[in-house]
Formats: sequence, structure tokens, C-alpha cells
Amino acid sequence: MNCLSSLLSPLFSMGPAMSLSTDLPLSLQEAASGAQHVPTEWLMILAALLFALGTLGFLIRRNLIIVFMSIELMLNATNLTFLAAARDRNLDPNGQVYAIIVIALAAVEVAVGLALLISLFRLKVGIDVEDAQELKG
Repeated sequence: MNCLSSLLSPLFSMGPAMSLSTDLPLSLQEAASGAQHVPTEWLMILAALLFALGTLGFLIRRNLIIVFMSIELMLNATNLTFLAAARDRNLDPNGQVYAIIVIALAAVEVAVGLALLISLFRLKVGIDVEDAQELKG
């Protein structure tokens, strides 16, 4: 047991990062520069696919919960686009600020959607979008 702890202690020390191949200490910048990043084009393609999937779910589905989940998916796709563009422009803070605004907007959308669902359940109408259209004030 003592032999195992002596072998693993350099790996779990609180000092600078260690390279496993040469056992030389690396600075944090050198360790971070060797990290591989997902290309921005792939992030944009993923965001477009997520947005298209959310749009499809919004237009096709009749269940109100699925409709709200599709809206959330579209908002998350826009967040991914903002953050990918911010990373592409050397961490421009505008994209991150816009993403935080979209997250706040999504939280408001969830609160309003939950209030609508609760009111529909109290009226025993159901959660289909077509049933919600027949409500009269």
C-alpha cells in the first residue's frame, strides 16, 4: 500500500501540472494551449440542428409540455451560437452577455408556461394545444 501511494503522490500533488511523458512541470498556460477545442463551425452546425429540431417539435407536436421543451431547445441553440461566436472572437464578452439574457428569458418563459399548465389543469381542459385554444375569458 505504501508503494502505491508513493507512485501516485506526484500525480495528485497540489503543485503545477505534471507531464506524464517527461515528468517535467508544465505551466497552466502550456497545459491549456495543448487542449483541443471543438471547431466553431461544428458548434454552429450543432446549433442549427438543435434549432431545426426545436422548430420541428414546436410546429408538429400538440402536447403543451413538448411545445415548451421545443422552445427551450431553440433558446439553448441560440445560446450555443452566441457562445461559439464569442469564443471565435477571442472571448468577446458580448456573446456571453447575450447568452445570460437568453437564459433569463428562458426562465421567464418556463414560469409563464408553468402558470399556464397549472391553470389548464385546474380547468380540467388537458394539456393539448388545441384544447387550450377553446378557452374563453
